Amino acid sequence: MDLLRQKKTATRGFLDDQFLIAMPGMKDDRFARSVIYICAHSDEGAMGLIINQTQPLRFPDLLVQLGIMNEQEAIRLPPPTRDFVVRNGGPVDRSRGFVLHSDDYMVESSLPVSEDICLTATIDILRAISSGRGPRKALMALGYAGWGAGQLEHEIAENGWLTCPASIDLLFDSDIERKYDRIMASIGIDPAHLSQTAGHA
Repeated sequence: MDLLRQKKTATRGFLDDQFLIAMPGMKDDRFARSVIYICAHSDEGAMGLIINQTQPLRFPDLLVQLGIMNEQEAIRLPPPTRDFVVRNGGPVDRSRGFVLHSDDYMVESSLPVSEDICLTATIDILRAISSGRGPRKALMALGYAGWGAGQLEHEIAENGWLTCPASIDLLFDSDIERKYDRIMASIGIDPAHLSQTAGHA
């Protein structure tokens, strides 16, 4: 993806390493009550991963599908690896996998998103996670959310999204179901009190 390739050399965009939180009036059902972690943002657009929607596909099944291990090996995976949740990262390129992770694991294809978070989209990291050599903290998603030039800024201006700095604890913790409400609460907002329409002065 072009935005990610540019990221290797570009300076950080102002939405990089931010949570994008869907407002209650979100008209696109695919993003209702979603929290997106922004991985890349520039004048040319933005790319992020939904972090609070899960996939029915289990991690061991994915490893078997990709030929990383056979079914017998997958059955013997230790519980933390066997229970590693695969998330729905967004509606674009849903067959493509991305791993957001702590910076204690790096390969040549890893892209720094912030000072302590990286993104790796190659199969090496899945091998490392399956063998217990992966990063201390990680989340995996299939697909991503993408916006063209100026599109995300327009959606924010139209009251579609709230933004706030990402918290590593909320990003990587396993309580996916309550993530939306907990991130809202972390910035002092009760979703029930939010207006669903944009206000203009």
